[in-house]
Amino acid sequence: MAKKRGPRSIPVVVVAGFLGSGKTTLLNHLLRNNGGTRIGVIVNDFGSVNIDSMMVAGQVDSMMALSNGCMCCAVDVSDMDAMLDRLAHRTSEIDVIVVEASGLAEPRNMIRLVLGSENPYITYGGLVMLVDGAEYQNSRARHPELDQHIAIADLIVLNKTDRIGGEDHDTLLGDVCGINPRAAVVSTVQGRVDPGLLFDRAPRPEPRPGQQLSFDDLLADAADAAGCGECGGDHDTHIHTLYDSVTFASELPMHPRRLIRFLEKQPAGVYRIKGYVYFGVPGHQQKYLLQVVGDHIAFHPQRWNPGEHRRTELVVIGTDLDPDSVDAMLDACTESEAEGLDADTMMGVHRYTVDA
Repeated sequence: MAKKRGPRSIPVVVVAGFLGSGKTTLLNHLLRNNGGTRIGVIVNDFGSVNIDSMMVAGQVDSMMALSNGCMCCAVDVSDMDAMLDRLAHRTSEIDVIVVEASGLAEPRNMIRLVLGSENPYITYGGLVMLVDGAEYQNSRARHPELDQHIAIADLIVLNKTDRIGGEDHDTLLGDVCGINPRAAVVSTVQGRVDPGLLFDRAPRPEPRPGQQLSFDDLLADAADAAGCGECGGDHDTHIHTLYDSVTFASELPMHPRRLIRFLEKQPAGVYRIKGYVYFGVPGHQQKYLLQVVGDHIAFHPQRWNPGEHRRTELVVIGTDLDPDSVDAMLDACTESEAEGLDADTMMGVHRYTVDA
């Protein structure tokens, strides 16, 4: 039976990759571009981490309080569950937790620690695997297990692509897609992955006239002024904003078996799916919150609000998605005669249902 989850689940994103692949650079990028999202950081190998000193407000035990409201802590793998409990609890203000694994860590074990946690306030947020584009072949020769790590990743980040030519990049892309044809793949420089691909960012409110800028505002303004080296400051066209978001809505209920088939055989490049599903099957007409990261699927039964219109609303997030194709696939999962469906059609949904 699935473990019970609290009313608010904090996603835990595992970031892995061999030494020098750019994990810490990506982490600092996320902290600088959190958009008001409060990030809890668990670092498995603290000695190798260089969190920008400007962002550190103080240190308490093994946890550092960052000036933007985020938290950073150093743990051994054996202490992971205890630190998750410190970051994620009933009164926690953390929005997402990012676990930076040691360069020598086994990602599968990190995933098991998250999935096996008894903490009711967390949910698995995916495995992000960083690959050093310039050293990929050498790393693969020294560490044959790299292929296994890539194969289980939900998001693959090809980093340092400014150091390789176009043909080498195409070869690298072909190699990783051959190992993991399902995962979303992002090519980037200096770990600049749009945080919106990994987690939902809180919108940054416009400051009131005369209002003092926050620490996040100052960081964002400094980044805007400096610009990104390869894009001249044009963030809208920069590669780290190039991911797809497809919105699907239907007044018709969804056919449980068809939707499960879609979720179990997602189009290549899908990283996250989130939203609400209405099945309309007799005895199962409640609202289902759906959260998908890679192959990890979870339905959370919920009540409709008084007067709330019954409908399905989903957002599919990934890379190189064909919006029309994704929309058509989901539309094919609808069923106009849901009232006539047998309750047995919900068995597939029950496999992925998390207790309320």
